[in-house]
Amino acid sequence: MKSAVVLVSGGLDSATTLAIARSEGYVSHCVTVDYGQRHRAELAAAERVARALGAASHKVLVIDLTAVGGSALTDRSIAVPEAPTPGIPVTYVPARNTILLALALAWAEVLGAQDIFFGANAVDYSGYPDCRPEYMRAFESLANLATRAAVEGARLALHTPIIDLAKAEIIRRGIALGVDYGLTVSCYQAAGDGHACGRCDACRLRRAGFEAAGVPDPTRYHY
Repeated sequence: MKSAVVLVSGGLDSATTLAIARSEGYVSHCVTVDYGQRHRAELAAAERVARALGAASHKVLVIDLTAVGGSALTDRSIAVPEAPTPGIPVTYVPARNTILLALALAWAEVLGAQDIFFGANAVDYSGYPDCRPEYMRAFESLANLATRAAVEGARLALHTPIIDLAKAEIIRRGIALGVDYGLTVSCYQAAGDGHACGRCDACRLRRAGFEAAGVPDPTRYHY
């Protein structure tokens, strides 16, 4: 069986992506990045998701992006918006996806895996520039220029299976593959026990997705 590295954040999209990788016959090695995000709840959720979906291994890598700041997710002095805002919101973390993918790439090379799965979405999302399909293609090209494995003939493929799906489509796909979304945490400012605020951009997108999918929302909210 082929092995793949799957980035798992603990949220809805990455859980669905892990389920898709499993359904395609990959032995999944999950990587979660503790980058100094506002809360720890999503890290605990990532562990639950990896275990529930049968990951062969799960590694948590630590990197301190609070030293860089510039985002409401890494600087507590910047408030998480609770209403829609124009342009790219302050929850964008500078270069985060590039850093996450680079770490996944490094582990894939060590494992001898030629596939990385990443739950990026460019339909129902917050407009982050590093979630766009053209960025994903560019990173795959970079990976195949920058690694010993690729130079020696083991080319890497970056899979983004939900990138062009609406949130409702993602949810329906995940449910069909056995994902328990009650295990996941999407909220940008979740409580320590995982309860969601219900007001941030991630919560609004998630709630609208369940409504559009016509299935019960298992999210635990503060209220």
